[in-house]
Amino acid sequence: MTSPAAPERPPGMRGQIKIWFRFLPRAGWLPYDTEGLWATRLGEDTARVDNVPFLQDGLAEGEAVRFTTDGDAVHWAGGRVRASGNCTVRVLPVPDGPLGRSARAVHERLAPFGLGGEVFSAEFPLVALTVPADADLARIKALLVRGRDEGWWHFEVPCATDAWRAA
Repeated sequence: MTSPAAPERPPGMRGQIKIWFRFLPRAGWLPYDTEGLWATRLGEDTARVDNVPFLQDGLAEGEAVRFTTDGDAVHWAGGRVRASGNCTVRVLPVPDGPLGRSARAVHERLAPFGLGGEVFSAEFPLVALTVPADADLARIKALLVRGRDEGWWHFEVPCATDAWRAA
C-alpha cells in the first residue's frame, strides 16, 4: 500500500513531531494504509495529536498517544493514552449537490459552531473537522443530518464520544 505524501510543516508548527498511524484500508475509500499526524511531544514516548485525522478512525485532535521510534527515526503510534473529549467528523460535499465540490461551502455551513478543520485536497475536497467537547453537539448533529438529507454532503463520525452519541 501507499502512504499519502507528508505535507510540508505548516508555519508555527516547528518543534513538533510526526506520528504515523497504520491501519487497514477500507474498500471504496482512499488507498492508504498509513497517516502521519503532527503532534507535540509530552514525554519520551507520548505526544498530543495536533491536527485532525483524515484516515485514522477512533482518534481526535488533542488526544495523547504512545509511540515507538524505529531505526529510521520514524515515530509509530502505539495506542491512545488519554482521550481529548473531542470528536472527529469527516464531510465530503456531493459533487452534483447544491454545494458542488466546495470545501469552502462546507466550512461556511459549519462556521457558526467554531469547528476547526482541514481539507484533504482540491481534487478530493474531504473536510476533516474537530468538534470540541464543549460544542453544541445536538445542533451540529442536526445540521450534518440535514445536509446529508438535502444532498449537500456525505458525512461520517469516526471518533465519537458518549456525549456525542447522547446528543
